[in-house]
Order: sequence, then C-alpha cells, then structure tokens
Amino acid sequence: MKTPNMLEAKKRHQGKIEYTNYSSNLEGFGKGKKFYVRTYGCQMNEHDSEKIRGMLLSVGFENADDINDADIIILNTCAIRENAHDKVFGYLGVLKHMKKSKKDLLIGICGCMAQEEVVINEILNKYKQVDFVCGTHNLDNLLSIIKEKIDTKKRQIEVLSYEGDVVENVPVSRDSKYSAWVDIIYGCDKFCTYCIVPYTRGTQRSRRHEDIVDEVKELVKNGYKEVTLLGQNVNAYGKDLYEDYTLANLLSDVADTGIARLRFVTSHPWDFTEEMVDVIASRDNVMPYIHLPLQSGSNKILKLMNRRYTSEEYLKLYKLIRSKVKDSSVTTDIIVGFPGETEEDFEETLKLVNECKFDGAFTFAFSPRENTPAALMKETVSEEVKMDRLHRLNEVVNKYSNEANQKMLNKTVKCLVISPSEKDKNKVCGYTENMKLVNIIGPKSLIGKIVNVKITDAKSFSLDGEYIK
Repeated sequence: MKTPNMLEAKKRHQGKIEYTNYSSNLEGFGKGKKFYVRTYGCQMNEHDSEKIRGMLLSVGFENADDINDADIIILNTCAIRENAHDKVFGYLGVLKHMKKSKKDLLIGICGCMAQEEVVINEILNKYKQVDFVCGTHNLDNLLSIIKEKIDTKKRQIEVLSYEGDVVENVPVSRDSKYSAWVDIIYGCDKFCTYCIVPYTRGTQRSRRHEDIVDEVKELVKNGYKEVTLLGQNVNAYGKDLYEDYTLANLLSDVADTGIARLRFVTSHPWDFTEEMVDVIASRDNVMPYIHLPLQSGSNKILKLMNRRYTSEEYLKLYKLIRSKVKDSSVTTDIIVGFPGETEEDFEETLKLVNECKFDGAFTFAFSPRENTPAALMKETVSEEVKMDRLHRLNEVVNKYSNEANQKMLNKTVKCLVISPSEKDKNKVCGYTENMKLVNIIGPKSLIGKIVNVKITDAKSFSLDGEYIK
C-alpha cells in the first residue's frame, strides 16, 4: 500500500524527470469483462479518462454502455472544489448498494482526489466498497493495480507522492473522432494559495515537442479537425525542458502540421507572452479564443492568492490580446469571497469585469481546500455574502456574454459540427472559431465537418444558426 503524503507533494526538484514509454504485458487479461468510467472535473481529467479506457480496451476489456453491466467501475475524480468531493463520496454510496447485489463488482478511484491524503484516509476508514485507488502520477500502472486486486483479492492503494515523470504512448480511446485533447505539460509550480493542483498533479514537466508534433500529425492523418493543447498551465510549456523553446514555438510547429483548428487551455496570465499573442494573431488555424483566468480584480486579494500579477498587468495583457487578435473572444475564472475580501475588493473585481466585458466567465464562491495556505486563512466573508456577491457578479458576466453574442447576429461564421444538439434532436451543434456554441439547423451528415453557419438568434450562453451551403 502506497498512500499520499501532502508534505512530500509540496516538494520540488527532488530528482530528474524520467521520460519513458508505456508498456504492458497483460494482454488479454480483461477478456470477457466490461468497464464503466465516470469523469469529474477539467479537460485534463477528461483526457485521463480517455487513457483509462484506452488501457482497459488494450487488454481485452469492453466498454459498458450501461453502468449496471460493468464488472469494473472507475471514478476519475477532481479535487478543485469541495462540491466535487461531495459528488464523488455521494456516488460511492450509490455504488455500495450496487455492490451488495453484485459481489464481484470492482470499484476504483483515480484522479486528483486520489492524491489527497485526507481523502485516502477517509476511503480507508469509511468506504470499504472501494477496491483500488490509483494516483495521477502512476496512472500508467493502472492495469497492474487492477490485476493485483483480482489475483490477491486484497484492496490496492497505490498513490505516489513525488514530482512525477512523463510516460509516452499510453493507449487512448478518444471521445471524439473530430476533436482531440493533447497533453503538452503536466503539473504546476505556481502554488496559488487556494489551489490543490500543484499537490495533486506534481511539478511542471513538459513533454518533448517532437512527441507532441508527432501525435498531432497522426491525428491529422486520421481525419481530426481540431486539437486542444492541454496543461494545468500551458503557458509554462518548455520552461523546465528547454532554454529557448516556448509555447509560442510549439503553437507555430503544431500549426504547421496542417491541423484545421488549434486551441490551448488553461493559461496563467503571468506566463502569457506577447510572442504568443503574435502567433495567435498571425496563424489562421490557431483559434482566436483565449481562456485567461483573472480570479480577482483586487490587487490585495491577488497578492493573498499568490497570483503573481496585478490587475493593471492583467488588463494590459487583455487589451493586447483584444487589439492584436481579430474577432477574439476571452473568457475567465473569478473567485468571490476569498478570505480578506471586502466589499471594496469585490467592487474592484466588478470594475475590471465591466472594463473587460468578457465573453464568458466561470464564477465560484471560495471554498477552502485542506492543506492549502488559504485553508489556514481566517474566513472573513459569510456564506450569505459570498452568495450575494456571486449573484451580482453573474448578472454582470451574463450581461456582457449576451452582448458579445448579440454582435454575431446575422453573421456567417465557420463552425466545427461535433454532435446532435442536446436542445433539439432535429438540430446539430458545433463551435465557432472563437468558441461560441451554436445549435444549427442542418442534417446530421454535417457532424465532423467545418461548415458555414448564419447566426439567426443569440442568447447569453449559446447561439442559433442555419447551415449555409
């Protein structure tokens, strides 16, 4: 049994990052069994789930369309906020009842929650129905952990607390045939005081640019239209590996593969360079959409958060992007109710939102994550005040989101059609180049294609349009 240690997880530069290739000698051991993977959290987790499915399929397991048909259920978890924890633990209660009627059912936990010491202790003490736990740093060893559980009948807990390595060529079963996630950097060294990610994902470690470009070339060869480069902090790409090769260089090299659409998430303003902006502005296939987390408009709160920039520096970068990148859209993240936030601090956030007029924002009320510095800060904002500020912020955010969408009315834009519409089964849906969701009147044969769409209606969170032949 290997359990996480949050003190160890804080350390950096313990040793050299190893670059290895995935291997498995367990071919066929899953034959005749089915699995079900449930994913919580960010795009990194979604892509990790694609790897989990890929590894299981590679040794003979089959994907279960219905969870009731599964022999193995894996929860790939998120630790970013308290409600993510609550959802997972609540669902484990449901699975406990399922296991009573299906004695051989295996239940596993992967993802960021698995890297939290407090979570593992709770699983050990209260959730006996969990058969195995695999951490983020040793996901490539998942099959061995499952086999060990099956062979020994003993609970397996294998969570390594170290900086992490880079494992290439892990099998992947992608959710889409048209749009793909591609990891470029793992971990984070920013240590924002509210964030658990540097502890659960390890140090910043970049993949070699040749491996990334080769992966994208293969995706282009297989007909993919869009690639999104992933990292907890994509802008830091290359800093740990190269002296003079950055995300700007990587964007150029990936754009040269001929991929029709190239995106990247998530950015930290501190590492966002003008060179990057110039690449986005100059390359037609680098999409004009930037997610640029703000978190607060108050310099006092930004300092308490350890964000390493001021509101003035953020605004300067924001204006640079808007001025150079044609038809750009910029979205953001904002936290309200951080310890020490006064009404004046919150008003500074509203002021910056009113100036930036973001295309959209993910907004949150602060919730402390255990073992982070912010969890030790004295809570000065009541839940009632947090909810009031969140409501007021959302009203402003939604106003500007609607205004941005209204500007697209009657325009003809290019959309990558990805699936049938969830709103109307007679429509399809897709995304514009600047990442606006469009429900489109058009045949299902459009799925997987980039087509011209005329925007006919605009709401705060989506657009309506019709296919133009």
